Amino acid sequence: MNYYSTNGQSPKASLKDAVVRGLAPDRGLYMPERIPTIPSAFFRHIGDMSLQDIAYVANTLFGEDIESSILQTIVNDTLSFEIPLVEVDSDKYALELFHGPTLAFKDVGARFMARLLGYFNRQQSNEDVNVLVATSGDTGSAVANGFLNVPGVRVFVLYPKGKVSRIQEAQFTTLGCNVTAIEVDGTFDDCQALVKSAFMDKELNDAMKLTSANSINVARFLPQMFYYFHAYARLVGSGKSADKVVFAVPSGNFGNICAGLIAKRMGLPVHRFIAANNRNDVFFEYLNTGKYNPRPSIATIANAMDVGDPSNFARILDLYGKSHDAIVGDISGCAYTDEQIADTMRNVYAEKGYILDPHGAVAYRALDEYLQPGETGIFLETAHPAKFKETVDSIIDGSVKIPARLEAFMRGEKSTVRLNKQFPAFKKYLLSL
Repeated sequence: MNYYSTNGQSPKASLKDAVVRGLAPDRGLYMPERIPTIPSAFFRHIGDMSLQDIAYVANTLFGEDIESSILQTIVNDTLSFEIPLVEVDSDKYALELFHGPTLAFKDVGARFMARLLGYFNRQQSNEDVNVLVATSGDTGSAVANGFLNVPGVRVFVLYPKGKVSRIQEAQFTTLGCNVTAIEVDGTFDDCQALVKSAFMDKELNDAMKLTSANSINVARFLPQMFYYFHAYARLVGSGKSADKVVFAVPSGNFGNICAGLIAKRMGLPVHRFIAANNRNDVFFEYLNTGKYNPRPSIATIANAMDVGDPSNFARILDLYGKSHDAIVGDISGCAYTDEQIADTMRNVYAEKGYILDPHGAVAYRALDEYLQPGETGIFLETAHPAKFKETVDSIIDGSVKIPARLEAFMRGEKSTVRLNKQFPAFKKYLLSL
């Protein structure tokens, strides 16, 4: 399988090259040159299959480039935790993606990429790979922990100063070893711009091997399709209706929903998707108007979704041949204020006894308002509510228990490199290493 750039100005790349480079030379994002269709027989038996077995079959995008036994090992190592589907209300289910090592959905993509990159790097050379990742919250912790102590890999996590939760920050600023946290005086979009600029700088790339672990990397975003298949399987296996499945996806940089769209293209019977936004609503505006107007991000209580120029919008455009009509045929949207998000968290806890994190709350509200009769809704609970403990506790007037894994991070000592948002300062720092 080869991978092409969404900008169409770079040569096609192998999976290995696409993963190691992260971003194509023309600044585009890599996409698979074809999306295989999974035979319908697979879906007749999917309700009896394990998460690991489903992921291995769904992994046909990678199967041509990796030996079967190695791919199976990578899948099994990546998915060594449960992803339960929990009924919250009639015809509304939470896909709990927060049972991994850092209690966030990004554990899936980050762990898969860490293992895949480690495998390719061992094959290719003994030169260190430098992973650059911008984070608005959970990406940094998932990537840092996924790559922690992986031989031949150094990780640099760029995050906006004062704009991630205290617990999120502790998960990537206390690790040390091969992980460096860089505290940027700016927004997530500034951090993402620094990463993209680094890939385009010839002097920097001549001096060190760079790649990204953001969802711009195919090995980060594509594995997220596994849990869409898994959610459908658990619905089928429980005997619930799966004729019209609707996924509501908390959407920030849009890698998550893009992976779901590719799963649908591969044959997963998804009726439609809802892209659930906070006040950073550039995609919702695009759905309504056909015009894409990126702008500076706005800080909200659903901070991992505070993205004003989502990178993976380019992949969605590419997947649908830039047809606005085709996109709105599969995806609807919505956007909510902090007050609406908080009201949803408060009401669901009071009425259902279920604690939503702010991101899951956006997706739950989308189902509550837009699920149609005969449809079955699945919303993605992308992070454990304890990762936003102060916010959640104040909203539900209760106390979220902090899991032991999070408490361990909180006892660590914070260590960061502080930089402004200008690229020359970031470049100078990297070249000094």
